[in-house]
Amino acid sequence: MKFSTARAALVGSSLLAATMALSACATPSGEQPAAPEPVAPAPALMPLPSSVAFPGGALPLSEGFVVSWSHPPSAMLQAAAGRFLRRADALAGRVMPAADRPVDPKVAPVPVRIEAGQDAGWLTTRAKEDYRLVVGPDGATLTADGPDGVMHGLATLVQLIGRDENGPKVDFATIADHPRFAWRGIMIDTSRHFVTVETIKRQIDAMEMLKLDVLHLHLSDGTGFRVESHVLPELTAKGSHGQYYTQAQIRDLVAYAADRGIRIVPEFDVPGHALALLLAHPELAAQSPVNPEPKNKNTAALDPTLPATLRLVRRLYGEMGRLFPDAYFHSGGDEVDPDEWMKNPKIVAWMKDHGYATPQALQAAFTAQVQKVLASQGKIMVGWDEVSEAAIPSDVVVDVWRGSKFIGSATEAHHPVIVSAGYYLDLLQPAGQHYLVDPYDLTANGITREQADKMLKKGSRPDLVAAFLKEPAPPPLTEEQKSFVLGGEAPLWAELVTDEMLDARIWPRAAAIAERFWSPAEVRDVDDMYRRLAVVNSELQITGLQGEANRWRMAARLSTGTVDPVMVLASATVPLRNYNMNRYVGRHGHRLDEIGEIASPDPVQAQRFSTLVARYVAGDHSVVPALRRQLVTWRDNDAAFAPVAQVRGLSDALVTSRHLAVIAAAGLKALDGGRTLSAPEKAIFDQEDAAINGSADVSGSFAGVNLPPAGLMVAIEPAVRKLLAL
Repeated sequence: MKFSTARAALVGSSLLAATMALSACATPSGEQPAAPEPVAPAPALMPLPSSVAFPGGALPLSEGFVVSWSHPPSAMLQAAAGRFLRRADALAGRVMPAADRPVDPKVAPVPVRIEAGQDAGWLTTRAKEDYRLVVGPDGATLTADGPDGVMHGLATLVQLIGRDENGPKVDFATIADHPRFAWRGIMIDTSRHFVTVETIKRQIDAMEMLKLDVLHLHLSDGTGFRVESHVLPELTAKGSHGQYYTQAQIRDLVAYAADRGIRIVPEFDVPGHALALLLAHPELAAQSPVNPEPKNKNTAALDPTLPATLRLVRRLYGEMGRLFPDAYFHSGGDEVDPDEWMKNPKIVAWMKDHGYATPQALQAAFTAQVQKVLASQGKIMVGWDEVSEAAIPSDVVVDVWRGSKFIGSATEAHHPVIVSAGYYLDLLQPAGQHYLVDPYDLTANGITREQADKMLKKGSRPDLVAAFLKEPAPPPLTEEQKSFVLGGEAPLWAELVTDEMLDARIWPRAAAIAERFWSPAEVRDVDDMYRRLAVVNSELQITGLQGEANRWRMAARLSTGTVDPVMVLASATVPLRNYNMNRYVGRHGHRLDEIGEIASPDPVQAQRFSTLVARYVAGDHSVVPALRRQLVTWRDNDAAFAPVAQVRGLSDALVTSRHLAVIAAAGLKALDGGRTLSAPEKAIFDQEDAAINGSADVSGSFAGVNLPPAGLMVAIEPAVRKLLAL
């Protein structure tokens, strides 16, 4: 059958529903009918291609693939083919070297024929990324306009690998594919929690498999300066706490990413977020003396009126620009506290003498100077959207983060735009929420007037609240404005993310965002996205990510030898969202290494349970056995969790464990027709419901009140509430 991408997601979810319904249906008399021919769901491709047809059929993969080329490949393409073969082996499950396996004369390796064109725009926003892939009885044929297309096609071919009763197979498919946006990125903050080179390389490998092409590294902030400087060695000597990347490591990372078609864009933040810089150069501080351990390490700012400040920027950016050869260079520019400048009489006098009436005007002047520095060094400047609040050169790329409305104002001023608003992974929002944010939608992200009023009553600065306000709704982008949107990024700020946690905090949610950046806008079926996301996450773990392994390791550290009760509780709970988890950690001694760091923002079991409940409520009672089994597991886990939860990191979750047991028991009663809750049961439901709604409120509903125990919420409460019809 052939179908467009717009229908592909619908067909995939329909096939899955048909398969599950057929497996459990019965005749009115209770006798099972003759087993129908099973209907397999569509392969879990992500990002969903622009055009795909699944004609049915597959080739056995017990002997793997063999790759051939129409023209001699470059060393980079040969390496890409090698990675493809290793990933295919991992997914197919072969553990013996080919030379040691008995050969089945009836089964041969599946041939993969590749024809790759040349691309002078490789590793730029002009790269040729299109590819055509056909898998049929004669094997696979991959045609691409450049090396990026080859790697994208191989990533899709890996996702066509499946298994049936005969073992591994590769499904037949005809695919023509190209990206919607040229800039498809992830941002990793390595300043607040240092991230090892090995961990970054794992993310790069996963990015290749999901067709992401930009890794934005946030390398300086109040917490640490993370790159060795030969020109300014004092920056790491005084501002890194001994944790930084050597220049050799940076060159290795850049080359490693380039081999996978991924550009690395560095960020060295000025003039705000500058504490690490100012520990080495306190003479450049807007406020003196520099406090090395302030309550808020994000506030310290450079004095932009000093000529020495710009000289430091020129020297630093010149050296770092040679380490990072990409054309784009991120200079930050966000969250400059006006008090840093307006409480310095010398800066205020300088502003008056030079005609700058506001801090925003002063920052715009500084931004223009930084842009000239970068332009003279052959770089294109990228800055967070604060840099666009006053007139700046139009070729400065605006990275929109505070709200989608800035996409409109920036593109109206003919700035190229990267959209980060709506994709912040550290907000711990579910993948489905990120998935529905379109880079062209100016109303997708921000705060409502009601939320703004709450924030103002709690004492938030009016200028900050106004920046995030998305009302009144701006007019939609014109076609000309759309042409300035380069794409988007998914940032992960690392206040609460250690190296050990990183894989699980980025993936698999970033895969859903990757689809938003790659696939057509009409691909928006959240249920089918989650179906495919579960499969893709398994593939990522099998081929190298350590998210699930690290979550298990963290649970084992908290509960040595008895991990299952911890993981079962985590399977039904989620951490607080929208920086409420930061509030929780701050109120509990700034401690990490707790169950809240193990819990996923998108637990697979809870998501599957919610899907089954939706089907049950719609009248499909074939899912009752599966619902019952899952609810029994969650109900009975409390008795297993209590004995192991006598340690810091788990003991706070005893209340949550009990809540889960009560909610699961109520769900079981609902399946048996019971809809009435006792007063204590209803109180637990209401408490969890309030937590979920409060955590979803970006205006900070939890400010000044008690946060849920352990920073956890029972994720299945809304689904069980539907069973009870509350």
